[in-house]
Amino acid sequence: MEIFKYKIIYSIAIFVIAFFIRLLITNSLKKIQTKFGFQKARIAVTNKIITILIYITLIVVVSFIWGVDEKQLLVYISSFLTILGIAFFAQWSILSNITAGIILFINYPVKIGDTITIMEKDNNITGEIRDIGAFFITLRTPEKELITLPNAIILQKNIKYFPQPN
Repeated sequence: MEIFKYKIIYSIAIFVIAFFIRLLITNSLKKIQTKFGFQKARIAVTNKIITILIYITLIVVVSFIWGVDEKQLLVYISSFLTILGIAFFAQWSILSNITAGIILFINYPVKIGDTITIMEKDNNITGEIRDIGAFFITLRTPEKELITLPNAIILQKNIKYFPQPN
């Protein structure tokens, strides 16, 4: 019974620590946004990714506290990643769009609000970037139409962009 009490105390302590780490990171991201002028959407996505990583770590640590065998956890994680890998391999274009979305988000000169022209042989597409998602980028054309394009297309085509004035 004594061991059970310690497991509860350790679990609660880990939850509290995770909560304060998440709070600290959220506040730090807000300061970074203010200092460097990053867009709110980019900070929100970064915050979501970090929160997910904190919660995954929390689950693993609490599992170890409650006596989950490392081998069982490793088998579960490797099985999950294998299924995920097969799913991504079956939908290779989805994986390439996710990767392209990350590249567009982190290291591409365009951002939400910029106007771009995608240079095609026959038909150029011009529009304002409304959203950069995990799979698609959404443009609003001058005719007020919404066009969604796979992220991989944006990296493969020549782009002329017109940044927002600061």
